[in-house]
Amino acid sequence: MHELKLKRNEEKRLRSGHLWIFSNEVDIAQTPLKGMPAGELVQVLDSRGAGLGVAYVNPDTLICARLLTRRQHAKIDEAFFRERIQTALHLRERAFAKPYYRLVHGESDGLPGLVVDRFDRVFVVQTNTLGMERLQPQVFAALEALFDPSALLLKNTSALRSLEGLSDETRLVKGESLQPFVMEENGVRFQVDPVSGQKTGWFFDHRSNRALAASLAKGQRVLDLFSYSGAWGIQAAVAGATRVDCVDASESALGLARENARLNGVDDRLTVEREDAFEFLKRAREERRHYGLILLDPPALIKRKKDAKAGIEAYRRLNQGALQLLEPGGILVSASCSYHLQRETLHDLLRATARHGDRHLSFIAEGSQAADHPVHPAIPETQYLKAFFCAVSASL
Repeated sequence: MHELKLKRNEEKRLRSGHLWIFSNEVDIAQTPLKGMPAGELVQVLDSRGAGLGVAYVNPDTLICARLLTRRQHAKIDEAFFRERIQTALHLRERAFAKPYYRLVHGESDGLPGLVVDRFDRVFVVQTNTLGMERLQPQVFAALEALFDPSALLLKNTSALRSLEGLSDETRLVKGESLQPFVMEENGVRFQVDPVSGQKTGWFFDHRSNRALAASLAKGQRVLDLFSYSGAWGIQAAVAGATRVDCVDASESALGLARENARLNGVDDRLTVEREDAFEFLKRAREERRHYGLILLDPPALIKRKKDAKAGIEAYRRLNQGALQLLEPGGILVSASCSYHLQRETLHDLLRATARHGDRHLSFIAEGSQAADHPVHPAIPETQYLKAFFCAVSASL
C-alpha cells in the first residue's frame, strides 16, 4: 500500500473517532496526494510515522481519504466486509422483527460510502465514493455468503457520486429481473420499485416517526404532503383516519400510493392529487379545507450550505401554509431531511410561524432517524433527520 502521512497534530480528529481525512491535513511534501491512484487503499500515518489505520483515497476530492479500520495491517477483503455486515445485521435483528431495513448505513456502520437496503432476500446497494466503488466485488461476495440473495441491485444514482467523479449506474448484479414487490413497515404493506423508484425504492429512516404519526390519526382527516408512495398517509389510514389526501408532483409516485391503498384495503378513504405542494396549499386555503393531522415531509430543500437562506424560506412557507389548513386542536408533523437545516432552526421556525399566525403551538414529541440509520457520534453529518410533532390551537 501507499502511505498517507498527516501534518503535525492533524491526527487529533481521527483519534477522537472521526473517519474522514481532508486534503489540507495531508503532508504532501512527504506523501504527495497526486501520486496516489484514486480509489486505492493506503496506510494512514501521523506526522511521526505512527500507524492510524487503513483508508481508501481519492486525491481529487476535498475529503481525500476515508478510514476503514484502525488496524494498520488489516486486509480489506470479503472477510472484512462479512464481519462488518454481520455486526450491522445483529443491531437490525434486535431492533426489527422482519427483514426490511437499512442494513448498512455508511460511516455509522464502519463502511464509509456504502449503503445497503434489505427487503427480505432482495438487496439494494449504493457505493457513493470511488474507494467503495473499487471494493464492490468484496461487498457483493460478502452479501452472497451471508444471505444468498434472490436479487442484488446496484442503484448508484446518489448525487454524492458526482463529487467523486462518478457517473450514475443501475445494474442487476444477481437475478434475471427485478419487478416491483411487496414489503412491510409497521404492519402495513407497500409495493416497492427499487429500479424505477427514488433512492433505493423506500425511505426507511422515518419508520418510527410514521408509526407515531399513525397513532395520532384515528378519526382524523389527514393531509400527506409530498406523499411519494403514501408511506405516511396509508399508515394513517390503516390506523383509522377517516380520509387521507395524498399530494405529490409525481404521477408515478401517486400510482404507487393508489396501489398501496388497495393492498391495505383503504382505497375508499384515500384520494391522490398531483400538484406542486405550494400551489396545493394556496388552493386548499381558498377552498377552506381543514385537516386534523398534516404530515409535512418534503425532500431536502437545502442541499448545500450556500442554499440555506432560500431553503429556510421554503420551509417557512410550507409550514405557514400547513398551519393555515390545520383545524383548531389539530396536529402538524413537520419533518426535514436537510442536514444544513439544524434542528434548532426548524424549532424556531415553527415557533415564529405559529406566532405570526396567532396560534398557540406546543411540541408533543420530537423524532429522528430510526435505529437502522445509526448516528456516528464523531460525524455530525450522519444525524440529518428531524421531525417535530406540533399540537396547535387558538392563541392563548
